[in-house]
Amino acid sequence: MAENFANAKFMTVTEVAGMMRVSRMTVYRMIHAGDLPAVRFGRSYRVPLEAVEAIVTDTDVATGTDE
Repeated sequence: MAENFANAKFMTVTEVAGMMRVSRMTVYRMIHAGDLPAVRFGRSYRVPLEAVEAIVTDTDVATGTDE
């Protein structure tokens, strides 16, 4: 599965965890499960900002459930 990240802005796992208010381990689990797209650079991952924003906006903040 090839994704086009040519014009994407990337975030570190720590930045994603802070934005989503979850632990870094949760972000790693989401990446490994395929729930969050990521690109591996050496030993670290970078996540496209658009993917994080999509997950954050798709989740109902009041109830914590998907809309």
